[in-house]
Amino acid sequence: MRGRTKGVMNAQELAQELGHPGAQQLLAGSMARLAYNGHDGFPRVIPVGFYWTGDRIVVSTAPTSPKARALSSRPQVAMTIDTGSTPEEAKALLMRGVATLETVDGVTEEYLAAARSSMDEPRAAEFEDNVRSTYKQMVRISIEPLWARFYDFGAGRLPAFLADLVNDG
Repeated sequence: MRGRTKGVMNAQELAQELGHPGAQQLLAGSMARLAYNGHDGFPRVIPVGFYWTGDRIVVSTAPTSPKARALSSRPQVAMTIDTGSTPEEAKALLMRGVATLETVDGVTEEYLAAARSSMDEPRAAEFEDNVRSTYKQMVRISIEPLWARFYDFGAGRLPAFLADLVNDG
């Protein structure tokens, strides 16, 4: 379980991390934190809605958004999806990858699918009508994970440095 901690994982290591039931539960959610480098060289971390396709994270945004502009020249990103308010409940999926941007007419299907997964049908239909009237175009930010690590602090699935501290103590 302790593959390389930096850079790119091999396909088997990556599939193992992303396939963990706890990671799959987090990937079924709809909110994450996206980190990227802004044009001024300073890092940004922002909350984003996302949709997991089974092999990529998709974030949708307006073509004029700062993240779309920054990612077009620096596509390297990091993400975290986490849950739990106590150490016993804390779970986190950390990922690093590369973003590909595509401008589409109208609204991306992933944006609507993410909304449908968290709303009842009447609310989702109203949301879709509002979104379709707001966006003439969207940017689909498709993130290919190259490295991932799932942590379940309550179950003892910890970062290596922390596991070493616990085991040595």
